[in-house]
Amino acid sequence: VQPNNYSTFYDDQRQNWSIMFESEKAAVDFSKQVCIAKCNSCPALDSVLCQDLLLGEGQGLEGGDSLEVSYTGWLFQNNGLGQVFDSNVNKDKLLRLKLGSGKVIKGWEEGMLGMKKGGRRFLIIPPAWAYGAQGVAGRVPPDSTLVFEVEVRRVKLAKECSGSDGLSVSSRDSPAPSPVPSSDGFSSD
Repeated sequence: VQPNNYSTFYDDQRQNWSIMFESEKAAVDFSKQVCIAKCNSCPALDSVLCQDLLLGEGQGLEGGDSLEVSYTGWLFQNNGLGQVFDSNVNKDKLLRLKLGSGKVIKGWEEGMLGMKKGGRRFLIIPPAWAYGAQGVAGRVPPDSTLVFEVEVRRVKLAKECSGSDGLSVSSRDSPAPSPVPSSDGFSSD
């Protein structure tokens, strides 16, 4: 994924190709389909598949960084996107998490590394990196492969040690209200 609705890739001969899309939505939809195709071509998915949809700006996320994200989660069914089982996209509250704290599924911890503020990424997460054989009662059947679209809205890098709450706010922040940070920066919700 490149700025201005471009995607670049190498073919099996290591030849570089670029595609320019008419809109951001067309580029994002294409990128999602590439990731789904990768998943469907794996004999057995044993790691998290990541596909950037928008690159974002700034430094890539590392373990220990705190962030606020919006996301939608689908079940991977019939070789594609199935039923939505969780989302905070149309809600007022973003999900707060600290990478590496173990508060979210292992696939998120792995799949969000390197993302940047304002970035969007498509993740396909095998059961072993999600809820495994237990699933989540009434929402995620046992041994489910999950698909997430995540967007990093705010970031507080672990390296930033400022006296204030240290939230970095970009001019691209959405007009939607976001939760007010606690005095220590981020509390774990």
